[in-house]
Amino acid sequence: MFEYKTHGTCSTQIDLEIEDGVITACTIHNGCRGNTAGLAKMVVGRKADDVKELLRGIPCRGATSCPDQLARAIDAYEQQEAK
Repeated sequence: MFEYKTHGTCSTQIDLEIEDGVITACTIHNGCRGNTAGLAKMVVGRKADDVKELLRGIPCRGATSCPDQLARAIDAYEQQEAK
């Protein structure tokens, strides 16, 4: 499980698993519980690249949001896997 520490949001961490380009597990810690739990459920089974494109740049309280942080977590996951 890949752990991504979020920045600039109420959520504090995103746990993420991607297999063959598809998100197989996602947990968002803290934040608005209903929203983060719903977001995490909605992305499982979807292509990581599609999710990243849909969520990147969504603002909340400032220049980022939990959805935007999820897009960044996917980027970080992919960068780690490329090493």
